[in-house]
Amino acid sequence: MSDTVKKLTILPTDHPLRGHVRPPGSKSITNRALLLAGLAKGTSRLTGALKSDDTRYMADALRAMGVQVDEPDDTTFVVTGNGRLASPSAPLFLGNAGTATRFLTAAAALVDGPVVVDGDQHMRKRPIKPLVDALRKLGVEVASETGCPPVTVKGKGGFPAGRIEIDAGLSSQYVSALLMAAPGAKGPVRIELAGDEIGARGYIDLTVAAMRAFGAEVEQLSPSVWQVAPTGYRAADFAIEPDASAATYLWAAEVLTGGAIDIGVPASVFSQPDARAHDVISKFPHLPAVIDGSQMQDAIPTIAVLAAFNETPVRFVGLANLRVKECDRVRALSLGLTAIRPGLAHEEGDDLIVSSDPGLAGQTLPASIDTFADHRIAMSFALAGLKIHGIAIEDPGCVAKTYPAYWDALASLGVAYTGDRP
Repeated sequence: MSDTVKKLTILPTDHPLRGHVRPPGSKSITNRALLLAGLAKGTSRLTGALKSDDTRYMADALRAMGVQVDEPDDTTFVVTGNGRLASPSAPLFLGNAGTATRFLTAAAALVDGPVVVDGDQHMRKRPIKPLVDALRKLGVEVASETGCPPVTVKGKGGFPAGRIEIDAGLSSQYVSALLMAAPGAKGPVRIELAGDEIGARGYIDLTVAAMRAFGAEVEQLSPSVWQVAPTGYRAADFAIEPDASAATYLWAAEVLTGGAIDIGVPASVFSQPDARAHDVISKFPHLPAVIDGSQMQDAIPTIAVLAAFNETPVRFVGLANLRVKECDRVRALSLGLTAIRPGLAHEEGDDLIVSSDPGLAGQTLPASIDTFADHRIAMSFALAGLKIHGIAIEDPGCVAKTYPAYWDALASLGVAYTGDRP
């Protein structure tokens, strides 16, 4: 990165972090609820919602497709739709929002007219070919020259009933996208996984629960088969729980500093897959020797940085999907940890091995962390700065993607900074 990039240096804390911080609303649930409310007939009220770059892209896209989206306060969306999305007058720009991009690509098949789904330079490197292939098999006219955005969908107001097989090895979002579009089909749609591998299966459960809340009829016939009736959606009032991925930073900061941070919600009540990270984090400084990240993918950056201070080395497995997130997170974690101290981490295939050393705490190890504009890399490496002098986070404003108030939240617990605080 250039010398002009903004940097925020974390000042290590000399005391346990204590206080109350409520994480923002779940990004995953907010973007699902926004789309479903936009497809529904009537007015829906979404409370506890996340207001961030990713959800703003989704809300703006829905507005461009004829949906009324009002924001009466910082955590509420009021969405009024007529049961159909209109063809937008310009391409939908969705930044690097994977949920919005994948979900709207499938929903565009319900539009009567063309829809171009596009994103920034990072999104244009993230794969969408499995979803494009599945839509084509349903008879949808869709084009993507690179297998990544931009995607052009020439909708015909829906698609026929049928059976569709989808390869979800790279992302469960492909399945969620098809599921959410299916109630707008002209007949029942049966969605089947191609093979047993699926990234973060728990997010499909979130999708099905949200669909049912908006009146859809979804039947899971087996662990890899879903049948969706052509019911359309009806408006609903929907409460969104806090973001479990965001909570992981607070759980880790608590154990790393020996503090007590009340996030207002017990870990046991979360429905999001990343909540299972709480059980792992609570074992610090005796984390398991092997941690499987396949079903809590967004929590892995948090745990990997925490592992740097563990009593014993940790191998992270099941990380293949992390290579196609906002950045190659396996590589970003390896580079960031190595910047702190050579040999602190290395890659073996898609595995990440962290050569833990609790003696890192209290040392001065100046390191400028390249976040690759990835919010989770920025927020995770801030944890290292709680214990090591000299940790500077490049592009700290990238946290606005999902947790705009992150730096304020840490400051409220007593964390101090120097440099370019957003």
